[in-house]
Amino acid sequence: MNIKHLSGRTILQTAALASVLTAYISCNRHMEHFSDSEKALINGADSIMRVLTTENADDLAVLRSKSTDLSAASLVSEDYARLAELMTATVTHPSQDGVGIAAPQVGLNRRIVAVQRFDKVGEPFEVYANVRIVWASNTLALGSEGCLSVPEMRGEVLRSTSIIIEYADLNTLKANGSTDEIPVVRDTINGFTAVIFQHEIDHLEGILYTDRLQTDI
Repeated sequence: MNIKHLSGRTILQTAALASVLTAYISCNRHMEHFSDSEKALINGADSIMRVLTTENADDLAVLRSKSTDLSAASLVSEDYARLAELMTATVTHPSQDGVGIAAPQVGLNRRIVAVQRFDKVGEPFEVYANVRIVWASNTLALGSEGCLSVPEMRGEVLRSTSIIIEYADLNTLKANGSTDEIPVVRDTINGFTAVIFQHEIDHLEGILYTDRLQTDI
């Protein structure tokens, strides 16, 4: 997601929701190890990765594909740690200057996003694996969005003002040392940061913000 094209204006507001919850991912979710080609892409990158764009047909095929969860073994691997570093380095690079990026945008159809947490002290970038939205408010806000994968464009999109996300709890996973099940955390996100998460998680479903543009405004 491109910060240059974001207005951050709010039309409607809602109160904060529940606090962080802990649960476990259902065993019937489809999870996979990193493939050899994915490992090659990760380990073949230098300091940043190439951002896929809609201007390239092969890139568009990746951007329009749905992403899958990673296995526990892959989540605790050096490959995942390297990918997380590369995604953060890519989105923060001066050539991109973004506030969020999803794994499909760097060539991997995996449920991973890197998001700038404007709702936290220091506004850090954080990476979330096996992430999904499990609840979204009916209260919406209209704002201007851009995308690193859709160059030189922007548009108005309606987003929920509050969401609850679920993602893999890597700290607990590493502490437990088990690869049988993946602990997850649920977190309530509000405001502009919630918009970023919705934009990036859309990428994991093969959805671009241009699919949600508001024309009657």
